[in-house]
Amino acid sequence: MKKSLVSLSLGGLSIGTTEFVMMGLLPDVARDFNITIPEAGHFISAYALGVVIGAPLLVALGGSFPPKKILITLMAMFTVFNLASAFATGSTALLLTRLLSGLPHGAFFGVGSVMATRLADRGKEAQAIAVMFAGLTIANLLMVPLGTYIGHHFTWRYTFAMIGVIGFITILSILFWMPALESSRSGSVRKELGFFRKKEAWLLVAITSIGTGGLFAWISYIAPMMISVTGFPADKVPYILILAGFGMFTGNFIGGKLADSYPPARACIISLFAIVACLIVDYMVASSQSLTLLMVFVTGAITFTLGTPIQILMIKTAQGAEMLGASVSQAAFNIGNALGAFLGGLPIAAGLGLASPLLVGVVMAMAGVGFTWQLIRTQKLKRSV
Repeated sequence: MKKSLVSLSLGGLSIGTTEFVMMGLLPDVARDFNITIPEAGHFISAYALGVVIGAPLLVALGGSFPPKKILITLMAMFTVFNLASAFATGSTALLLTRLLSGLPHGAFFGVGSVMATRLADRGKEAQAIAVMFAGLTIANLLMVPLGTYIGHHFTWRYTFAMIGVIGFITILSILFWMPALESSRSGSVRKELGFFRKKEAWLLVAITSIGTGGLFAWISYIAPMMISVTGFPADKVPYILILAGFGMFTGNFIGGKLADSYPPARACIISLFAIVACLIVDYMVASSQSLTLLMVFVTGAITFTLGTPIQILMIKTAQGAEMLGASVSQAAFNIGNALGAFLGGLPIAAGLGLASPLLVGVVMAMAGVGFTWQLIRTQKLKRSV
């Protein structure tokens, strides 16, 4: 594996850890600041808001610089703000540092995705992006459980200090392992923003923000469903989440090979249909512990086959604005996180049971199929004109 790709994977590891570990640290942070769990949940929302704001903004501002310099700057911001989170003196301060920590997230993955395709061997561009996203899946598999353990048994501040250390190691790896490629920007920011006047841009945003909602409708409520519907003891849930993380790690590389073997739009449709099938099976076997455990791994794997094909599809569609498009894709992914969790909670509030978010996920993934099909039709019409 190329060292340059390993440095991108380290960035994914640090970013994935800070994004998802807060979900496990909420009780500890809430107790420390004497606030409620719902109030502590705002720290998750603040990070997601930072991603949505920072993804297009930072790429637009820095896209003219060499990508190596952009990546180092973004990771330096990430490291400083996560270390600042470790020293936050109150809930307002932590809310601000979480918002600022989210700013480099989408931009790093956007620039990193384009860099990965430029560094990859011919025909293996998607697999190179999958290497970068492998860091994100390893974060869910190992670092999030470790960070949660540290927060529970010592203090959550050590967890954010650990993330800052990983960020610093990432900076060093980029500095020494990443080649100094020239900027790929071929026009002005205004010209790049013109991409978003096209129908294809908004179809891609819809595919990402709604289609990936199937993943988040499932994972957001997996813990209460495992306890109340499937009947697992609460102390087994962390192990179930590790199993899901191992599935995601596996599915990430499957998605890379899928996107290199098929046109990216077709790969997206294959993944989305597979997600629909998995979520339906999850709903049907929710009361069986053995079958549910099998499906936790399978669903984790299938849902993460979608990330790389979507990223490749955005890069190939956003010709001349690849970095901006890829970063917006990451912002849309975080919108999918929020939508999946919100819409998945509605049937629970209506009394339809803790397995009902799976059906919401089915609808969202099917909507993603529809948007992808419309994108294919739009592109075919343009080619025929």
